Amino acid sequence: MIAFRVLASLPFFILYRVADILYLLLTYLVRYRRAVILDNLRHSFPTLTEPERWDIAKAYYRNISDILVETIKLPGLSADELRRRVVYTNPEVAMDLLERGQAVVGLAAHQCNWEWLPSAASLYGMRVDSVYKPLNSPFSERLMQRIRSSFGPYLIPMQRLPRELVLRRNIPRLIALVADQMPNQPESAYWIDFLHRDTPFYTGAERLARNLKLPVLYAEMVRVKRGYYQATFTLLAEPPYDTLPEGQLIERYRDELTNTIQRNPANWLWSHKRWKHQREKYAKLWGKLE
Repeated sequence: MIAFRVLASLPFFILYRVADILYLLLTYLVRYRRAVILDNLRHSFPTLTEPERWDIAKAYYRNISDILVETIKLPGLSADELRRRVVYTNPEVAMDLLERGQAVVGLAAHQCNWEWLPSAASLYGMRVDSVYKPLNSPFSERLMQRIRSSFGPYLIPMQRLPRELVLRRNIPRLIALVADQMPNQPESAYWIDFLHRDTPFYTGAERLARNLKLPVLYAEMVRVKRGYYQATFTLLAEPPYDTLPEGQLIERYRDELTNTIQRNPANWLWSHKRWKHQREKYAKLWGKLE
């Protein structure tokens, strides 16, 4: 932890030199998940040439290198500096819903620096419950808890979410989920086309919104320049959900995320093995949301 605190105290101009070196190592020496990245890009952008996809891949390596050092830096930032670096363009969209005295489901993605989003939202006056997947390494888990709790988000491991929903049911807050991850149980996922491939999505966000009658926002993050971002809320749906077809909320999220990726393709997490499962390997258990 001492080494981490030292790194977090370093100024950005030094950390970004570290990121530049990391970019070279990941791209040309380690070739970090190069086959996965290029295969994902090949399927997602079939009309592009190989050199064009390689340009996106290189830009992605720069993106992930910057995200790494920026994430380490988060606890070392002042509140004013984080406000300057992550600007919510329309925080009133979330605040108006929260001021009704209810919770709001906020869906983000592995786009730009998603680790900064909950902390920045807290600085805009939003109470944030940040739902996450715990890491296998105890040291890494403690480190990420330290980082992710910066500036006030309340951390909720995914498996503890049902219990926390009961305990915190009367608290108006933004329940923040990164919703583009690979489901742990693809057999019970909602399968739809995403970037030209049959893709399973978690059903939990839609179940949560329907069961608790909560509005759902999509949070898009865009890099303005190195180390500076804009975040914009889009209302995906709000209750009553009686006339909204089941799965429609997930599809709306898919549509918004697709547009985000197509506008800024290098900023998404292409090294993730998002399509390692195929629908035909699993029984079709979707049916209705219960």
